Amino acid sequence: MTADNYIKLDFPSRSVNEGFARAAAAAFAAQLDPTMEELGDIKTAVSEAVTNCIVHAYPDTLGKITMRLRIIGGDTLEISVKDTGRGIEDVAQAREPLFTTGGEERSGMGFTIMESFMDKLTVRSKPGRGTTVTMRRTIERRPRR
Repeated sequence: MTADNYIKLDFPSRSVNEGFARAAAAAFAAQLDPTMEELGDIKTAVSEAVTNCIVHAYPDTLGKITMRLRIIGGDTLEISVKDTGRGIEDVAQAREPLFTTGGEERSGMGFTIMESFMDKLTVRSKPGRGTTVTMRRTIERRPRR
């Protein structure tokens, strides 16, 4: 599917870049004229995806995170967050609520939260090679005033 518009950002897996990724995704999504609630959902989903990279893909080192955003069909935002870190042994298990490999301080709800705020969530991963999380959200068109 051809994108109407797109961006690609690469940044190190530093926790300070989670906020940057949220803001960049919101700024890009703004062209679809989302509601504040829709923007909040997008920012939360991006935050979870980027935090997963920081905490799980690169727990003991810095690595690269690539975020791609596309507008498809004039009303759908596609967000892809990719790392080249550890990867996930069992994606189905990782997507289960409350499952975590991040220790007691992690809730294990990242994928569940992403899935609840987006229309579609796809997770592809290879152990030792990394993970790509792709999310889609259709923004309903509202009449212009």
